[in-house]
Amino acid sequence: MRDKIIKLLHRKRQKFKSYKKTYLCVNFYSLVKIDDIELGDFPILLAPMEDVSDPPFRMLCKKHGADMMYTEFISSEGLIRDAQKSIQKLDIFDYERPIGIQVFGGDEDAMMQSARIIEEANPEVIDINYGCPVKKVVCKMAGAGILQDVDKMVRLTDKVVKSTNKPVTVKTRLGWDDDSKYIVEVAERLQDVGIKAISIHGRTRKQMYKGVADWSLIAEVKNNPRMHIPVFGNGDIDSPQKALEYKNRYGVDGIMIGRATIGFPWIFNQIKAYIKDTTILPEPNLLERIEAIRQHLQASIEWKGERLGLLEMRRHYANYLKGIPNIKPYRTKLVSSLSPDEIDQVLTELIQEAEEKELVLS
Repeated sequence: MRDKIIKLLHRKRQKFKSYKKTYLCVNFYSLVKIDDIELGDFPILLAPMEDVSDPPFRMLCKKHGADMMYTEFISSEGLIRDAQKSIQKLDIFDYERPIGIQVFGGDEDAMMQSARIIEEANPEVIDINYGCPVKKVVCKMAGAGILQDVDKMVRLTDKVVKSTNKPVTVKTRLGWDDDSKYIVEVAERLQDVGIKAISIHGRTRKQMYKGVADWSLIAEVKNNPRMHIPVFGNGDIDSPQKALEYKNRYGVDGIMIGRATIGFPWIFNQIKAYIKDTTILPEPNLLERIEAIRQHLQASIEWKGERLGLLEMRRHYANYLKGIPNIKPYRTKLVSSLSPDEIDQVLTELIQEAEEKELVLS
C-alpha cells in the first residue's frame, strides 16, 4: 500500500506542478510554534472544510496570507481501504507548507493505521477532527461524536500520537451540549498524551453552527497555567476588526477561520494588516474577484479534471461575487455553463457590462 500511495501522490503532484512554485510565504517571527514549526507571532489559520479546503482553494488562501492551512477531513476507514476519494485528499504541495492533513474516525486501529499512511504524504502536522457535527460522522462516534466519551477521545489520541513521528494536533468543540462543556479538562488531558496544539470551535455539537460562538471557555483553556501548547480560537471571525478584538480579549495564540474565507481568501491579509497597525486594506474589486475565480477554476480543472472541476466550482461563484450589483443573471449562467470557455465568456461579459456602466474595476 505504501508504494502505491507514494506513486499516486507523485503522479498527482507532477500533474499539478504548475502551481507548486507560485506562492511561497516566509514567516519572520518565531513566537508561536507547533512543535518546531514556526508560525509567526499571531498566525491566521485556514480551517479544514469538507468540499471547500482542497488544493485549488488552498492555493488562493496561501496567496492571500494564510499562515497555516489544513486539508479537508479524511476518513480513516477510507484511507485504510484505499478509497480513491480519501487518497486524493492526501495531495499537498510545497507552496502550501506548513500544512496539516486532518483525519477523522472512531476506531482506534483504523486511526493508527491512517496516521501511518498520512505520514507518507509528509505533512508538517497530522490533525485529528473531533469537531465535525454532521450526523453521518457523529453516529460513528467520530468527529464531535466522540465528545460523548472523553475517555475514548483521550485513548484514541494517545494511540495516534504514538503511531507517528509527526506532530499531532486536535480540532474540537466546547463539548457535546451545554451540560458537557469539559473543554478545559479535555485540553489538559489531550496535551498530557502528547498533542502539540489545539484548535477550539466555540460551540457545542448540539449548536451545530447556530447561535454565537462562546470564546470565554477558549480563553479559559489558554489561561490555564498547565497549558503550554498553542491554543487557537475558531468561530464567528468574519472581519479584521473582530479578529483584533478577539485576539486582545481572549489572548489566544492565533485564529482559525473557516466559513468567512469561502469566496473571500483576501480576509487573511486583511486581518494581518489590521492586527499589525489597524490598516484597513481595500476590498477586492470586480477584476480581482474575477481573476480569483479564473485561477480557482483553472486549478480545480487541473487537479480534478474538467468535468468534476467545473461542477465543484459552482458552489463558489455566489461567494466570490457577493455584493456585486445585478449579479444574479451572471451567476445563473456560471452555474449552468458546461465548459471553461463558456465560463470565461460569462466573466468577460460581466467585465464589459461593468465598464459600460462605469463601475469601479480597479
